[in-house]
Amino acid sequence: MRKTSLSIVGLLSAASLLLGTCAHAAEGNGRDHLDGVVDEAIVPIMKAHNIPGMAVALTVGGERYFFNYGIVSEETGKKVTEDTIFEIGSISKTFAATLVSYGQIRGTLALSDTASKYLPALAGSSFDKISLLDLGTYTAGGLPLQFPKDVTDQETMIAFYRNWRPAYVPGTHRQYSNPSIGLFGYLGARSMGRPFDDIMEKILFPAFGLVSTYIKVPEDQMDRYAYGYSKDGRPMRVSPGVLDSEAYGVKTTAADMIRFLESNMDPSKIADGTLRRAIATTHTGYYKIGPMTQGLGWEMYDYPTDLDRLLEGNSADMAHKARRASRLDPPASPRADRLINKTGSTNGFAAYVAFVPAKEIGIVLLANKNYPIPARVKAAHRIMTALGGQTGSAGDR
Repeated sequence: MRKTSLSIVGLLSAASLLLGTCAHAAEGNGRDHLDGVVDEAIVPIMKAHNIPGMAVALTVGGERYFFNYGIVSEETGKKVTEDTIFEIGSISKTFAATLVSYGQIRGTLALSDTASKYLPALAGSSFDKISLLDLGTYTAGGLPLQFPKDVTDQETMIAFYRNWRPAYVPGTHRQYSNPSIGLFGYLGARSMGRPFDDIMEKILFPAFGLVSTYIKVPEDQMDRYAYGYSKDGRPMRVSPGVLDSEAYGVKTTAADMIRFLESNMDPSKIADGTLRRAIATTHTGYYKIGPMTQGLGWEMYDYPTDLDRLLEGNSADMAHKARRASRLDPPASPRADRLINKTGSTNGFAAYVAFVPAKEIGIVLLANKNYPIPARVKAAHRIMTALGGQTGSAGDR
C-alpha cells in the first residue's frame, strides 16, 4: 500500500497560526508528522475492513493536503489519487440542500411552502400540510429510509407519496429518509423550472469551482471512476433509482470535496453572492435531536464536542429510528464554533466529511468499500485532534 502526500510545504506555519499551544506537536516533524498521523488512523481501517483504496484530504488554514492509499480497481491495479472519482452517497444531500437554499435566496421558493405547491399531483394528500423545511430536515412525520422496491419511476413515486400517511405530527420527530430529502431537492429544482441534474452540473458545481464532480460521470472520465466493492469482494457501482441524484447520486474527488468544505467554512471564497447566502442557510440549525443539531443536509455539534457525542449523532439509531425533535425557535444562526459533518454510503463506497470553521480545519475520507460509520468518525476525530482541532477534553477516547 503506497501513499502520496502533496502540498505539505507550509504545514508548520499554518499549524503555528491556527493551533496555538498544540503546534509543538508538529514542530520539527513537518511532513513526517502529518504522514504519521494519517497513516496511524487510516492503515488499520483499511486492513481491518479489506478496503482496496482510500483518498484522504485535509484543509488546515487554507492549505490542502492529500493522502492516497491503495487502488482504484483490483482489475487494473491503478493507484488512487486525489483526482480519483468516488461515490459519496448521502453527502450528496448537502448539495441538494444547497440547491434548495439557492432557490430560496433567488425567491423561487420558501422553506415554509407546502410540498404540494410545487408538485400539483400531491394536492389533496398529506403533503398539503408538510413543508419543504419538514422534508429537508427529515421531520415530515416518518417517511421511510428508502422507497419500497415497487417504486421504480415517476408514476409509482407519485402513488407512493399520495398513499403515504404520517406516523407523527410533522415537525415533531426526525426520521432519516431518502424519500424525504430526495423530494426536497426535486421540488427545489422544480421551483426553478429546470431539472435537478442540470442545475447541479451547469450552475452549482461550477460556482463552487468543482471540476471533477458529477451526477453522471462522463464517458471520457470513466477511467478515473473507482470501482466500489461489496462485502464479498464483487466490483460494483451505484444503480439508478428514484430521486437518486438528489439523495445519494453525486460522484466526486478528494480534491473537489476539500474545496467544497473550504467554501462551506468560508463562503466569501464564492463569487456568486446568492450562493454565499445559500451556504449560510444550510448551516442554520432547525432542530435539536440528542447531541446533534439538524441543518439542511448538514448535521452540527456545538464546539468543542467529544467523540461520544459524534458517535451518538452518527449512530445506527439516528439513521434507522424515529427520534423526537425539538424545534429551535428562532432557528439557530450559523456559527463558526461548530463541528459540521455528514456521512455517506452506497453499497460499494463509504465517505465522511467534517469541518470546524473556527479552526479552519476540515477532513474528507473517501473509500471504495462500505465500512462502518463509527470507524470513519473515530479516524476523522483522531486526525483532527492530532492537528489541534480538539473536539473534546483530554479524557476523550
